Amino acid sequence: MILITVFAAAALTVFIERYVRKLSHAENLTRTSRLFGALVGSTLAMTLSVTIASWLWALLLLLLDLFQDLESALYFSLVAFTTLGFGDVILTDNWRLLSGFVAANGFIVFGLGTAYILESISSADSDRERS
Repeated sequence: MILITVFAAAALTVFIERYVRKLSHAENLTRTSRLFGALVGSTLAMTLSVTIASWLWALLLLLLDLFQDLESALYFSLVAFTTLGFGDVILTDNWRLLSGFVAANGFIVFGLGTAYILESISSADSDRERS
């Protein structure tokens, strides 16, 4: 699941990167507009990555029959993935180590997203100056 969610995050990043590159070369946009577009695009990509990953984990939790309904599985997935960890919805003892993998996956996806946001802003700012 970690591999699948990282792949999904990377695919979204590549897709959004095309948008950011086009934006950074736009002749009619100001520096502020380019930076704003890069920030919005990359933040949306990160948010979508987290959303997709959370849903994928929730579906896996349902397939493993660890939750009886989608809402509980998705809630647990989001809480674990974002490392919020309320503890009001938990896995059984046999599966509790899976919580750590969900949280580790969240760190990875958030880290990739943060790195991409910083890079896209830097790229949008510097690409225009080079051309």
